[in-house]
Amino acid sequence: MKDKLSDISNDEIEAFYKRVSSNVKDARIKANMSQLDLALKLGIKSIAFYSNCENLKYNKHFNLEHIYKISKALDINMCEIIGDA
Repeated sequence: MKDKLSDISNDEIEAFYKRVSSNVKDARIKANMSQLDLALKLGIKSIAFYSNCENLKYNKHFNLEHIYKISKALDINMCEIIGDA
């Protein structure tokens, strides 16, 4: 491996989180689903927590389990959430 993973900058990680959050939001809107409806489908009891993840507030972000469940709930491939828009 040519590059060290430790060389990945915080900015690059932040850009990744922004891309994931944006892709989730776009897919949710395309599915005509509210944040509340999707949060409840995922088993997230707090709409505030879900909203914070989708909007990257208070350093909250979706984890792998969330991404898996979101892909199932919205009937999309996980690559559409993680990949470039």
